Amino acid sequence: MQKFFIQNFGCRATQADGAALEGLLGRQGMDSASDASSADLVILNTCTVTATADEDVRKSIHRVHRENPAARILVTGCYAQRAPEELSRIPGVTWVVGNSHKTQIAGIVDPSTPYHSQIHVGDIFATTDFLSSPVEAAASDRTRPNLKIQDGCNNICSFCIIPSVRGRSRSMSPEQVIEQVNALAASYKEIVLTGVNLGRWGRERREKRLVDLLRRILAETQTERLRLSSIEPMDLSDELLELMAAEPRIAKHVHAPLQSGSDTVLKRMKRRYRVRHYEARIEKAFSLMPWAGYGADVMTGFPGETDAEFNETVHFIERMPFTYLHVFTYSERPGTPAAALPQVPHPVRRERTRFLRALGERNNQEFRRKLAGRRVSAVTLSDGTALTENYLRIPLTHSRPANQIIDLDLDLGTGHLFPIFPAS
Repeated sequence: MQKFFIQNFGCRATQADGAALEGLLGRQGMDSASDASSADLVILNTCTVTATADEDVRKSIHRVHRENPAARILVTGCYAQRAPEELSRIPGVTWVVGNSHKTQIAGIVDPSTPYHSQIHVGDIFATTDFLSSPVEAAASDRTRPNLKIQDGCNNICSFCIIPSVRGRSRSMSPEQVIEQVNALAASYKEIVLTGVNLGRWGRERREKRLVDLLRRILAETQTERLRLSSIEPMDLSDELLELMAAEPRIAKHVHAPLQSGSDTVLKRMKRRYRVRHYEARIEKAFSLMPWAGYGADVMTGFPGETDAEFNETVHFIERMPFTYLHVFTYSERPGTPAAALPQVPHPVRRERTRFLRALGERNNQEFRRKLAGRRVSAVTLSDGTALTENYLRIPLTHSRPANQIIDLDLDLGTGHLFPIFPAS
């Protein structure tokens, strides 16, 4: 096999795994193909967080096999770890490789090695390997590479399949993080630190925490801006929030998964906090950074969610300083405790999702109006927009090269916030 093509599905962690796989195969002498139709080997690096994600993978397998029947198809990632036998039965699939064996893929596809079986899946909780490589995001965000520095999760949320397909929390070493950030800082102005459960970075070493790593990065690298991706609310310590507030090189942006604003739902979800705990963390952050961007993941239609419990979530969101929401409709995952609970009808789930997304959009527009007349820092993207440190995408009125950090004076304009003068 001379050419390979990797298609990634799902989260930033999967994207980072795919970038690392590309490097492993390249070092073995293989070339990257421009698309699946011209590849000898097609790797589908999968997600399994929802039923829709699984369906997307199956459709892609059928399409690749139909359009390029000579290609060997290798399915890896979270869906492969969860249901290898199911995937192996799909026509065209040559190998199924779980996350437990993902680092061995270069050897598995090498015809000179002794790997001959179709399925390679083991105990994910015994996995200590850490696979990661910096990855660019969507087309307009190619000036903001994502660096995955943590993988796995030790939480036991009743709806989530991720711990059983990614294993226990494990971290990139501090030295490797510093090395990667230094390499990226030579080319990029903003670097996004990501992980499956980013706030748990270093905890398996006990003496190391994310705030300690951030201090080392700030002291030992020349990066101009760091942005933290999603962090669980109880990992937003006072020390971390105070560093974020005081350090101009860390973006003023807090994303903390909420899932529900109802204590009874959070209890059924087996989340490790209650509404009062979450509120206290966001209130602390807001007291230190009143103009920061605040985002949350919210799930609608969790099993048993009543109208009253949903309204609790609505009222909680309305009193919090959220500037945007990521709203997800609950999807049953086989093998999770929540899948065995009484389910909310799908039309009700969809309607609640629609309602919360509209609420999130109103919050975002209100935040934009409040920012009118203020000066904010932003990184320019490659599509004629800029992303402010508090996570607003702004269309530029003056053309600027991508990958610059600039100050913008903002005006409300004709219903949309936009820069009226590039201050620097």
